[in-house]
Order: sequence, then C-alpha cells, then structure tokens
Amino acid sequence: MTVPGYSVEQKIDERVRWQAYPSWAHFAWLYCVSLMACIRGLLALRSGTGGWSIWLGGAVALLVCVAMLRRWAHYTFTTNRVTVSNGYTGRDIQTLPFDDLSEITVLQGPLAQFLGIGTLVLRSADGDRMVCLRGVRDPDVVKTRLEALRPS
Repeated sequence: MTVPGYSVEQKIDERVRWQAYPSWAHFAWLYCVSLMACIRGLLALRSGTGGWSIWLGGAVALLVCVAMLRRWAHYTFTTNRVTVSNGYTGRDIQTLPFDDLSEITVLQGPLAQFLGIGTLVLRSADGDRMVCLRGVRDPDVVKTRLEALRPS
C-alpha cells in the first residue's frame, strides 16, 4: 500500500519501536465456546452416547482457529508510522503516518477492562482514515507510548 507523501527513503530509515499481535484475551469468547463443546463431548463420552468425538474435535478446531486468528493482524509502531499488517504475509493492511495522526482514543467495555485489553482508534488529521488496533493488552500504556513517538 502506498501512502501519499511517504517516500522509500523514509521507509528504509524507520525503526520498529513497538510491535504486537492481538492479545490472547481478545479471543476469550472462543475459549468459552470451545470449553462448552469439550464439556458436551465429555458428557456424551461418560454417558456412552455417540458423537463425543465430534464435540471434542470441534473444541480442538476452535482452539486452532484462535491460534490462527491471533496471528492474522500484526501491529507495528515505527519511527514514522503506525502499521497494521497481515501476520502471515507481512503485507500492510493499513498505514497511518505520524504526521497525519490527529487523535488517539482507547475503547474498553467492562469485559475488556476486566481482561486488561482494549481497542486503540487512530484518526487521521483530515478525518478520512481510521486505524483500529483491536485486542491490545494494556491499551493506556500503548497509547502513552504512541503519543511519545508522535512528532511535537
């Protein structure tokens, strides 16, 4: 993805200041569904009814999905920009240069606050672009770090 006003020389000079994948806690709902499927399979096994292996297999499949989904997005702060990229291919999905960054907001519901995760919403100066970093652990700390990287 080409960002207007962003040269190849700037990309070469930039250094990574922070990077992360979404937190494991971001997928808590999938853990619950997997746990329910596992319990259902174990109850079927204990009672001697058929289908227990499908329930246990489904529980394992959901846990594999969690591992794959967590790596789908990769968040990076460099000296020049914020990037959301595909964790498997490395291709940039969204990029916002610090020069164009105007507002940083942290969104947390009660459950997310309990789990210590949140969503960082970054808005461009002209308001036409928005980058969301979902499932970030300690979002207030990450916001402070991001604000420190912004040019004065």
